Amino acid sequence: MTDAISRLPVFSFLWPSMLWGLATVLVLAGGYLWLDARRRRATVHYPALKTVGVAIRGGTGWRRHVSPVLALLALTALIIAIARPQAVLTLPSRIKTVVLVIDLSGSMRAQDIKPSRIRAAQQAARVLLADQPSSVSVGVVAMAGTAAVAQAPSRSKDDVAAAIERLKPQGGTALGNGLLIALTALLPEATNDAERLMNDDTPQPKKPAVSGSGSSSSSDSDADAVAPGSYGAGAIVVFSDGESNAGPGALQAAQLAATHGVRVYTVGVGTPEGVVLSVDGMSSRVRLDERVLKQVADATGAEYFRLEDTAQLKKVYRALHAKLAFDKRDQVEVTAFFTALGALLATMAGLLSLWWFGRVM
Repeated sequence: MTDAISRLPVFSFLWPSMLWGLATVLVLAGGYLWLDARRRRATVHYPALKTVGVAIRGGTGWRRHVSPVLALLALTALIIAIARPQAVLTLPSRIKTVVLVIDLSGSMRAQDIKPSRIRAAQQAARVLLADQPSSVSVGVVAMAGTAAVAQAPSRSKDDVAAAIERLKPQGGTALGNGLLIALTALLPEATNDAERLMNDDTPQPKKPAVSGSGSSSSSDSDADAVAPGSYGAGAIVVFSDGESNAGPGALQAAQLAATHGVRVYTVGVGTPEGVVLSVDGMSSRVRLDERVLKQVADATGAEYFRLEDTAQLKKVYRALHAKLAFDKRDQVEVTAFFTALGALLATMAGLLSLWWFGRVM
């Protein structure tokens, strides 16, 4: 319900002062009601006028109100059109590529989600893959102590599903590396910036322009900057429990993705209270670390989801799929729509009056 409401259009007007013309509609509506009430009082005092009215109008009842109401609605639509309305609409995204990053760290063996975190993440990834349009390419990045492309973006769902199924838990977690490898798989032109960050060198990516900045020392990269979340041709989806102990910081990698406009949706797999996991005779409690996953999503203009149990799988999938399918907001002038609506209502008012009463109005 919330997603449906968020996709409703939000209106604004280029010439809002013209909306004062709607007062004319109220005046005309009031005048019509006054004349109708006067006519009804006259027929009470002079019953003979009712017979004359029937002969003139061809009938009484609700039909005589239809044409005036349609005419008033037509005038309303035309006045709104004069005010040049704009609607901010949530439009279907034109995503061409989705890169899935799946955490294979040892903590993903935990069974606070049945049968395990890794199996729940794989299942969620397969469900998301299955409903992608055939025109969308899907890639897979395996993330553990290091990260690597397990499947280059492909339109073959069988190949991608097989790559997801082959993934096995390993040791270590390099969430930042996983994001950077996914970014380069999605945008090869980001490779140089990603490599500098992975090599612990100070990267010099494009930075988002700051509105109103008066600095004259802006670099060429500043002039080419894009807004976070503005890249509409692709997105990254991360399935992880959020724990990271290797590679560059996840937030640094997210900021690099943001400078390229790439959204990184994150899905937290696990429970905040976690469970005790024993590996090679050593035991430790592994918890879902939502903080870093939320920061990554927020930094890139995306959203964070939590997958606490398999029963929530469909809910998370629907929300994530809706974001991938309808996350492109644009401002469109809809003056032509209201103009056409006004013309249509006026035509209907005239035709119905002509049909029922033998006159235009």
